[in-house]
Amino acid sequence: MRIINWNCNGAFRKKFKQLEQFEADIIVIQECEDPERSNDKIYKEWAKNFIWIGDNKNKGLGIFCTESLKISNNNWETNNLKYFISANINDEFNIIGLWNHHANSPTFGYIGQFWKYLQINKSLMSKALIIGDFNSNKIWDKWDRWWNHSDVIRELEEIEIRSLYHEYFNEEQGEEQSPTFYLQKNILKPYHIDYVFADKKTFDKIKSIEIGQKTEWLQWSDHMPISIEL
Repeated sequence: MRIINWNCNGAFRKKFKQLEQFEADIIVIQECEDPERSNDKIYKEWAKNFIWIGDNKNKGLGIFCTESLKISNNNWETNNLKYFISANINDEFNIIGLWNHHANSPTFGYIGQFWKYLQINKSLMSKALIIGDFNSNKIWDKWDRWWNHSDVIRELEEIEIRSLYHEYFNEEQGEEQSPTFYLQKNILKPYHIDYVFADKKTFDKIKSIEIGQKTEWLQWSDHMPISIEL
């Protein structure tokens, strides 16, 4: 099974064909349009099997699957946190797609949104794959917070959920060698802020992980796609 995550930086209707090279089974996209309300017939035809959420029909979060897969919304509680989709695939495993926002929160922006989501739904995260734009990295930890990036990593590890990238490449949090984001598309401002976490027992074998190269993808987005084969 191949899974792609990509913050497409908007206008996904014009970009989704760029992902055809991966032949992915599941695609998680941040900043994409709602296919149901799109006027683009080709995009609507492509998006036959999906779940989408968002306050703006032109920029939300979507999980798209091939027609051979069954995707159903778990409807886990979010308490209005932004943005999270919890879904079940083929009655076999859960996938949590996310796009961490500042959410106008003076205290719990970005990774704080996921920390709150984790507290609400931690007991449900069995057989789980968590994937998305976290807008977070250990390098931005603040010593006086109890929900730093590092704290979230620790809580996930306590329930045997680990980062696939860090395991596969044997790298430490905050010391990533492959950027997933270039601020304002500036190659001098690289960051690693997109992640894939997975339950150790359900997803014990990682066949491959690839992060898109800036020479190919910066023309389309400030984020690089992540491809995972399990």
